[in-house]
Amino acid sequence: MQLAVLLAIAASFCTATASLAQRQGAKSVQTTGGFDARLLLRLVRRPVWLLGIVSMIGGFAFQLTALRYGALALVQPILALELLLVFGFLAFAGRRQLRIRPRDWVGAAAMSAGIALFLRIASPSGGRLHAAGSSWLLAGLVTLGVVLVALAVAFRLDKGSGAASSRRAGILGAATGIAWGFVAAVIKELSSHLGQGLGAVFATWSLYVLVVVGAAAMVLATHALAAGPLAASQPGFTILDPLAASLLGVFLFGEHVQTGPWYLTGEVLALALVAGGAAILSRSCFILGELGDPSCLPPKIRAQAEAASRRRAAHPALAAPHGGFADPHGGFADSLADRPSRVPAEGEDPAR
Repeated sequence: MQLAVLLAIAASFCTATASLAQRQGAKSVQTTGGFDARLLLRLVRRPVWLLGIVSMIGGFAFQLTALRYGALALVQPILALELLLVFGFLAFAGRRQLRIRPRDWVGAAAMSAGIALFLRIASPSGGRLHAAGSSWLLAGLVTLGVVLVALAVAFRLDKGSGAASSRRAGILGAATGIAWGFVAAVIKELSSHLGQGLGAVFATWSLYVLVVVGAAAMVLATHALAAGPLAASQPGFTILDPLAASLLGVFLFGEHVQTGPWYLTGEVLALALVAGGAAILSRSCFILGELGDPSCLPPKIRAQAEAASRRRAAHPALAAPHGGFADPHGGFADSLADRPSRVPAEGEDPAR
């Protein structure tokens, strides 16, 4: 069990790196608002996005090994640490003009406590190595149906609205989390063949289903990351992945979790704590900063930024090519030093 926990933590490090790298590569890529078949072709030219793919593969490897030694309902909740690691990285290496706010610490503490509390109360264990074919078929059809409904809703949203982009990213992030939960169940099935040699691994159906479903989930995740801010898509990745995987672990593999009335109440409260912490962290300025959200700036810098924005609105010639708050690369603060410190006098050349 301890080995499974350590391997799951290592997997969460890899998935956090993958989220950061893939978002960095995808956020400046224009999408059509609907399914974009050429999106991957544009992203594969970006080294940072490829780094994300390598990290994702590493996460799969650690997850596969962890599931060999631990139950699905044990391993997957630990992977929710991904959002904590994303926040920690952005706070440590990110934006010098931002500071960690008390609510950020509250969100981080709530997530950590919620995960620990859920694992302690549920005490997941046991289960069988394989599930019946009919159970797999039912689980696959339900997962596919939920994902298709989410896609239909997401791609019907207004393509030109910024709020719609965030909602689209949130819906696609939720669909991705559910898809990853199913992928985790397939990985659990595949992990049971690791001790039988390579021949047994290549002979099992789960390897080929994993390749197909994993690739589809990766495409879905890429669209979620490209559709809008990480703050919108990450909660779906973080919360619904372990929740879907835990439910599948109970349904497919008969894993045991405590189900008495008091236990269920505690588990629901623990998951609510995780969800609340994820919601707080996903709206941290260290994550919203990639949008150039002016509310995340210190008051003095915010006042300078608002003044610069008014000057650009009044004198379009002052606008920089990479553009202040609308900067898709998150360079809203870096561009302030280059802005003129006064409004040009009437009749004066604004380019001076």
